[in-house]
Amino acid sequence: RLRCDWSSDVCSSDLAPAEIQKVIIDEQNKRLEAILSEENLSKAIGRRGQNVRLASKLINYEIDILTEKEESEKRQLEFKVKTEIFVKNLEVDETLGQLLVAEGFSTIEEISKASSEDIVKIEGIDANTAKELKERAKEYLIKEKENIKKKLKDLGVDDNLINHKGLTPGMLLTLREKKIKTLKDFAELSTDELIGSYDEKKGVKYKIDGYLEEFALTKAEADDLIINARNIVFK
Repeated sequence: RLRCDWSSDVCSSDLAPAEIQKVIIDEQNKRLEAILSEENLSKAIGRRGQNVRLASKLINYEIDILTEKEESEKRQLEFKVKTEIFVKNLEVDETLGQLLVAEGFSTIEEISKASSEDIVKIEGIDANTAKELKERAKEYLIKEKENIKKKLKDLGVDDNLINHKGLTPGMLLTLREKKIKTLKDFAELSTDELIGSYDEKKGVKYKIDGYLEEFALTKAEADDLIINARNIVFK
């Protein structure tokens, strides 16, 4: 039996009799990784995957089952990808890129927001290097924002929607895929359409995915986004 505690919630899923080695929880994306040895893999998955499906429904999280080897290979790949992003976009050497990843930095935005004092705490990085890293990170993010804005405009997304406070470039691209291209289109959406909901048919409860569900918006945040859009469009 797998039990994991985070915040004030407790998740419990029947993956017995498999012996779980480690659990990694991604609350923002509602995903959970269960790491176990090769011999426990079939036990955890169950016949035709029924154990995993049941556990996923019980805790309302997507569950990925990985062997220890697969988890190790995944972490190595993630480390390599993050390092390459820093090397390419911040124009640093591979050693410095690896050092940043090893110290817990996953994105350029995190470097931009970090204080120089925190970066200097990393062995091998002095004050000048920390300052330069932050400046390069900020320059990259500004350029990236401009590139995404241009891409959105080329895709036909209206400026008013692009500039709507609270919508990130990722959200805007997702909305564009759903044919939401103007602020009026967005204002006419419901909160449930943004964050998802549940419905029931013939006694069976089923999930309806939200357009922006992957971005883990709270109901209050979704309400504010829509209300603010309506105040502008229908004033």
